Amino acid sequence: MFSPFDDFMFSAIPIFGSIIFVIVIVGFIVTIFKSIKQWNYNNAQPVLSVEAKVVGKRADVSRHHHNNDGHMHSHTSTTYYVTFEVESKDRIEFKVSSKEYGLLAENDMGKLTFQGTRYLEFERVK
Repeated sequence: MFSPFDDFMFSAIPIFGSIIFVIVIVGFIVTIFKSIKQWNYNNAQPVLSVEAKVVGKRADVSRHHHNNDGHMHSHTSTTYYVTFEVESKDRIEFKVSSKEYGLLAENDMGKLTFQGTRYLEFERVK
């Protein structure tokens, strides 16, 4: 025996599923366009080299848990950031590789080279 509620559920579930699918696809498209926009912005900026000091370091750890056919899977990723202070006392934070993160220490002085929001290198001065 079907009730009016059953009819609603049979028609609402495909609509709801379609809406979720469209939201996910739009999210991917927006992310791709933002990445392309940032890449173009960085490429249009001059490469700058300035005297700077390392004033901070941080690591952002993300944990992802997945359940696949009854098997739990865990994945951890770490993103590394270093904050530099330039001569004007402005501070700039860049995402860096794990290798760069390990080589830099707070209070290191040197020449910071970057392009837009893209970190290129830091040459330590003795």
